[in-house]
Amino acid sequence: MSNPVNQSVYPIYAPIYDRLFGNVMKKARQRSVDLLSLQPGDYLLIPGIGTGLDLAYIPSGVQVTGTEISPAMLSEAKRKSYEGLKLMEMDAQTLQFPDSSFDTVLLNLILSVVPDGKKCLQEAWRVLRPGGRIAIFDKFLPDHSRLTFSRGLLGGLIRQLGTDPNRRFGEMAKIIPEAIIVIDESAMLHGQYRVILLKKPNISL
Repeated sequence: MSNPVNQSVYPIYAPIYDRLFGNVMKKARQRSVDLLSLQPGDYLLIPGIGTGLDLAYIPSGVQVTGTEISPAMLSEAKRKSYEGLKLMEMDAQTLQFPDSSFDTVLLNLILSVVPDGKKCLQEAWRVLRPGGRIAIFDKFLPDHSRLTFSRGLLGGLIRQLGTDPNRRFGEMAKIIPEAIIVIDESAMLHGQYRVILLKKPNISL
């Protein structure tokens, strides 16, 4: 299930995305990658890889698979250099991989973009092996804050640009109650953007 808004704006974003958002989100992207403690030989999945900005922070020797629903964004990602990188056109809400296929998953700025963030997180969890880790960098409405009228109105306008700033991570995480939240920290804009590290128990539940 694709988002028609995203499909319409990404051909516009794709050629300029790196210039608009590369530097401003560099530290948060690097932090989320670092939290995965990637080692040579690890299998890493990046759903919604976009233009491939995260690749600059991934150590060599990792087996990276990136999926992206937008052909325009995927075309930009193909310009990036990372040895052994596999890129596939695919919806992050319906991943075409078997259960427990990856050691780690990186969800940077995707849970707020896909139509169903819960479904995206559930799919990432499904393809993660027991004992694996998911790192997330994204914008969320703080779980215990009230959605004000003005923020709701602003969120409606921002959604027309292809992203939703008013999703709560706590609501999404209910779909994977067995998840261990190892780290949940502010990344940007006084906690409006967060970096989160999840761990999957070693024993499948």
